[in-house]
Amino acid sequence: MELHDLLESVSDEQSFLTFVNALRKDRETDVAAEKALPSSPYGPTQGGWENVTIESFLESASSWAESTGFGESQNLRGASPWRKFATFLYLGKIYE
Repeated sequence: MELHDLLESVSDEQSFLTFVNALRKDRETDVAAEKALPSSPYGPTQGGWENVTIESFLESASSWAESTGFGESQNLRGASPWRKFATFLYLGKIYE
């Protein structure tokens, strides 16, 4: 199952942990691919990671949360807290 599809299915503790483990594996796969064939430093990695340090990851995730009211402006109003936090982590990967 694709990472985005897993994100869409997060609704409770177990589905959140499933998503987090998939996100971790996605990053591990990306790190290995980047070691074998590095991407341009001016764009995302081969796996689509825009933010490859913990600092940039957290900065982007918190910027997304602040600019969207933690997803309120992106149809997450009423979503479970597990889904909102999974989205926060996912956006740490891709938000610029």
